[in-house]
Amino acid sequence: MHDVPYTRGSVGPEITAAMTIIARAVKEESNLPCGIQILAAANHEALAVAHAASLDFVRVEGFAFAHVADEGFIDSSAASLLRYRRAIGAERVQVWADVKKKHSSHAITADIGIGATASAVEFMRADAVIVSGAVTGEHPSDADIADVRQHCRLPLILGSGITVENLAHYYPQADGFIVGSFFKQDGRWSETVDPRRVERFMTAHAVARGA
Repeated sequence: MHDVPYTRGSVGPEITAAMTIIARAVKEESNLPCGIQILAAANHEALAVAHAASLDFVRVEGFAFAHVADEGFIDSSAASLLRYRRAIGAERVQVWADVKKKHSSHAITADIGIGATASAVEFMRADAVIVSGAVTGEHPSDADIADVRQHCRLPLILGSGITVENLAHYYPQADGFIVGSFFKQDGRWSETVDPRRVERFMTAHAVARGA
């Protein structure tokens, strides 16, 4: 996220190579399920990294429909991405697709609700759908989550704004969470990870899971 300004739709081979080395090291050290996203909308490169580094999923933007991000126009990538996944033998790498992605204008699809967008993501054969707030650190709305649940059977991941304070509220509504800002010092995405905040969150998660 610090590599600004972001390119749009692709990145250079040096970034793909570097991210592969980093991703592999994280996977080997953690021995946990791991995924990757490469900004902005460098979905094919992210898939290549995930395949080479034995990761489990990629987070992609612009999977179905299109939107305008601060990098520019982001078009649908489902057709080329899934064919590329098969071509390189990476079918085991799941595709988790953002819908009505944060930091973006969705005026060109204003007549298509987030539930219908999620339904299209399912039709286009993604493996999970990600719902976020409007910007980094902002939680999703209950209405958006309910609309996606009504129209889509894929696992629903909440992609922003989840904290210790609201985890209990969102836990029953989702199948998973992508947490970034809360884990950082002072809850700011641009800072480094604060282990104490991670421990607090995982303790709250254990409580929510037990409940």
